[in-house]
Amino acid sequence: MSGLQQLFAPLFDIGIADAVDIVVASALVYALIAWIRRTQAAQVAAGILILGIVYLAARVFDLQLTAWLFQGFFAIFVVVVVVIFQEELRQLFERLATWRWRGRRPQPSPTLASVDVIVQTLSELARERVGALVVLPGEQPLLRHIQGGIELNGHVSLPLLKSIFDPHSPGHDGAVIIDDGRVLRFAAHLPLSKNFRKLAGVGTRHGAALGLAELTDALCIVVSEERGTISVAHNAALRTLDNPQELGQIISAFLEGLRPQTNGPRWRWLTGNLAEKLASVALILGLWLLFIPGSRPRTAVFDVPVRVINLPNDLVLEQVQPEVVEATFTGPSRAFYLLDTNNLEATVDASLIRLGRRTYRISDDNLIHPQTITLEDVRPATVRISVKKAEPAP
Repeated sequence: MSGLQQLFAPLFDIGIADAVDIVVASALVYALIAWIRRTQAAQVAAGILILGIVYLAARVFDLQLTAWLFQGFFAIFVVVVVVIFQEELRQLFERLATWRWRGRRPQPSPTLASVDVIVQTLSELARERVGALVVLPGEQPLLRHIQGGIELNGHVSLPLLKSIFDPHSPGHDGAVIIDDGRVLRFAAHLPLSKNFRKLAGVGTRHGAALGLAELTDALCIVVSEERGTISVAHNAALRTLDNPQELGQIISAFLEGLRPQTNGPRWRWLTGNLAEKLASVALILGLWLLFIPGSRPRTAVFDVPVRVINLPNDLVLEQVQPEVVEATFTGPSRAFYLLDTNNLEATVDASLIRLGRRTYRISDDNLIHPQTITLEDVRPATVRISVKKAEPAP
């Protein structure tokens, strides 16, 4: 059986516990990938992943110095991750705290009138070149990221929103928080984004909208008073709409996504982001093959050829008995996956043959093999060589 066949052979012996283990681990990896994709530290995470792959390769191929260097790095790895991903980890724990089995928080159906009021108000403000910032909360809490503001808890209406964003109103520079058809708070201050590449050519309102969209799953809508355009920020992305009519579709889709899914195919959740899910399963299968079956102890027997070395120049080798010995090795299964048996060799040092020595014992000292496997037994344990005088050159 070849090394690759040995590597994939455990897939045909997966039990129920192994299958559950793989599914749960794949789901966790997929969730981690989805989380990293929407964070600002995605490139840092990719760099850490590459270092992890190099470290695993060093362990598999017994690159001891490389593995030792990486072990020093991974000794402080947890501290490095906490420092780099401090804000992202906080978001992750918040998302776990708000998670429910169905993946959506209970959300009353927003009335069509509420969406129409928001679209109409922001469209008129855009035509009038009046700046505005509206936030529609998602599943994640916003209070930690919002400063100041005045609680209102009033019904959404065109006069109310236009009065709030009136340039002569004290609260027109802040954000309005709207949830379930009610204005919960106005004149709120949002965190500013530090992604200056995405904020090139836009104002502070856009920076605040993108900043909150980077930290939460809220939908933030901005009206630019300089250009009279409407932009939306969601999932750490900021884009300007081509026309106000598009805004209604975006709001409706966002609110629809907050409701429990009762219609549509039950398997829709499985087919979404299929590439990332397949990549997660492939990664976990590879790690499972490497560390679970690969870490199990294994015993293997190989025929190892005997080679005579250091034979004096005036002697000629006639015979080696036997020419092949049977060596038994033990070690983790992964050590045998890519083992090249052609590199196994038993050497006999014939430099002492002038003293009459003809029988040699085969032990671990003169049997060449990788350090990842251990020699347990050799049969026969001794070999005998026969030599004769070399004929003089004519």
